[in-house]
Amino acid sequence: MMLGSDMFGDHVLQIPLCDRWQIYHRLQELMIPCSCPPDGSLRVQVNSCLTAILVRSTVMQFLAPRQELLDWLERCWSY
Repeated sequence: MMLGSDMFGDHVLQIPLCDRWQIYHRLQELMIPCSCPPDGSLRVQVNSCLTAILVRSTVMQFLAPRQELLDWLERCWSY
Protein backbone atom coordinates (compact mmCIF):
# COMPACT_ATOMS: atom_id res chain seq x y z
CA MET A 1 0.00 0.00 0.00
CA MET A 2 1.37 3.41 -0.94
CA LEU A 3 0.71 6.50 1.12
CA GLY A 4 1.09 10.04 -0.16
CA SER A 5 -0.77 12.85 -1.87
CA ASP A 6 1.35 13.23 -5.01
CA MET A 7 1.69 10.73 -7.81
CA PHE A 8 5.46 11.27 -7.91
CA GLY A 9 7.85 11.82 -5.03
CA ASP A 10 8.62 9.93 -1.85
CA HIS A 11 6.17 7.24 -0.80
CA VAL A 12 6.01 5.05 2.28
CA LEU A 13 5.23 1.40 1.60
CA GLN A 14 3.57 -0.61 4.33
CA ILE A 15 5.33 -3.95 3.81
CA PRO A 16 5.44 -6.90 6.21
CA LEU A 17 8.77 -6.97 8.00
CA CYS A 18 9.60 -10.46 6.72
CA ASP A 19 9.50 -9.22 3.08
CA ARG A 20 10.86 -5.70 3.51
CA TRP A 21 14.56 -6.40 3.00
CA GLN A 22 14.00 -8.61 -0.05
CA ILE A 23 11.87 -5.91 -1.68
CA TYR A 24 14.39 -3.24 -0.68
CA HIS A 25 17.28 -5.18 -2.28
CA ARG A 26 15.28 -5.83 -5.46
CA LEU A 27 14.46 -2.13 -5.78
CA GLN A 28 18.15 -1.34 -5.27
CA GLU A 29 19.00 -3.76 -8.12
CA LEU A 30 16.53 -1.84 -10.29
CA MET A 31 18.32 1.40 -9.25
CA ILE A 32 15.16 2.80 -7.63
CA PRO A 33 16.05 5.12 -4.73
CA CYS A 34 14.71 3.62 -1.50
CA SER A 35 15.57 3.30 2.17
CA CYS A 36 14.58 1.37 5.29
CA PRO A 37 14.61 3.89 8.17
CA PRO A 38 14.59 2.80 11.82
CA ASP A 39 10.79 3.23 12.04
CA GLY A 40 10.42 -0.03 10.06
CA SER A 41 8.93 1.50 6.91
CA LEU A 42 10.20 1.17 3.35
CA ARG A 43 10.51 4.57 1.66
CA VAL A 44 10.62 4.68 -2.13
CA GLN A 45 11.24 7.64 -4.43
CA VAL A 46 8.91 7.44 -7.42
CA ASN A 47 9.91 9.87 -10.19
CA SER A 48 8.16 8.41 -13.22
CA CYS A 49 5.38 6.12 -14.36
CA LEU A 50 7.96 3.47 -15.21
CA THR A 51 9.31 3.58 -11.65
CA ALA A 52 5.77 3.26 -10.28
CA ILE A 53 5.16 0.20 -12.47
CA LEU A 54 8.46 -1.38 -11.38
CA VAL A 55 7.69 -0.78 -7.71
CA ARG A 56 4.21 -2.27 -8.08
CA SER A 57 5.56 -5.27 -9.96
CA THR A 58 8.27 -5.86 -7.35
CA VAL A 59 5.83 -5.66 -4.45
CA MET A 60 3.39 -7.97 -6.25
CA GLN A 61 6.17 -10.49 -6.85
CA PHE A 62 6.64 -10.89 -3.09
CA LEU A 63 3.15 -10.30 -1.69
CA ALA A 64 0.51 -11.36 -4.22
CA PRO A 65 -1.01 -14.83 -4.10
CA ARG A 66 0.10 -17.18 -6.88
CA GLN A 67 -3.32 -17.14 -8.59
CA GLU A 68 -3.32 -13.33 -8.73
CA LEU A 69 0.12 -13.39 -10.37
CA LEU A 70 -1.07 -15.96 -12.94
CA ASP A 71 -4.19 -13.90 -13.73
CA TRP A 72 -2.07 -10.76 -14.13
CA LEU A 73 0.36 -12.56 -16.45
CA GLU A 74 -2.48 -13.90 -18.58
CA ARG A 75 -3.97 -10.38 -18.87
CA CYS A 76 -0.56 -9.06 -20.00
CA TRP A 77 -0.29 -11.78 -22.65
CA SER A 78 -3.76 -11.00 -23.97
CA TYR A 79 -2.78 -7.36 -24.61
